[in-house]
Amino acid sequence: MNFSGRIRKGKYSHTKRIIPLIQRKSNTKSSFFQGTIDYKNVVLLRKFITAEGKILPRRLSGLTAKQQRHMARAIKNSRMVGLLPFINKSEPGKNF
Repeated sequence: MNFSGRIRKGKYSHTKRIIPLIQRKSNTKSSFFQGTIDYKNVVLLRKFITAEGKILPRRLSGLTAKQQRHMARAIKNSRMVGLLPFINKSEPGKNF
């Protein structure tokens, strides 16, 4: 059997694996996030949705996993109450 993730002993045991380094963005985006996440704070919630009304992913928003879960729940609650739209139609002439 040949497993792709294993290092074979013997002839090629002296070679090292090459692990690619992934450049991470600095946490400058999360520095402007301060305060509590609340569904009534529409100004804060609008920073974490796109122009179409989609929730920004964690890698773009710069939030921690816990903050992202709370942010998604707050955005969804705000949509249900009617403070945020479900979708933003960018062009009024198009019917989706």
